[in-house]
Amino acid sequence: MMRYAHSIVLLVAWLLAGGGAHAAGLAVIVHASSSVEAMTREEVSHLFLGRIKTLPSGESAVVLDCLPQRDAFYRSLVGRGLPEINAYWARLRFAGRTQPPEQLQDGRAVLERVASEPGAIGYVDPVLIDRRVRAVLKLDY
Repeated sequence: MMRYAHSIVLLVAWLLAGGGAHAAGLAVIVHASSSVEAMTREEVSHLFLGRIKTLPSGESAVVLDCLPQRDAFYRSLVGRGLPEINAYWARLRFAGRTQPPEQLQDGRAVLERVASEPGAIGYVDPVLIDRRVRAVLKLDY
């Protein structure tokens, strides 16, 4: 009986530590017809921080944030939390230099927008990806 209880405790500890679960992450996506096959972390960070306005293909980018996953995305991409990201955008907006990414309510909204707008780029949970979009970068968090 004691051995059985010990095994259950170990199993519960393993599950709580993340064992057996798939790795959490996000996928940066573009329209399926885009000529962009893959992007580097640096290229994606430049787009999402407003430093560049075009995809690597030269097409104008429509950059989309997913509100529920915004914190995880920026922490994974640039190692910064939302307070720092929000302050960064406040400084840029005040200086009149650029606007932050458009914020959408959830991953499905991001997926639908990217699937319907060839220049759009956003991020979603990889389980949402379908044939209408292409993952160009995967981020773990």
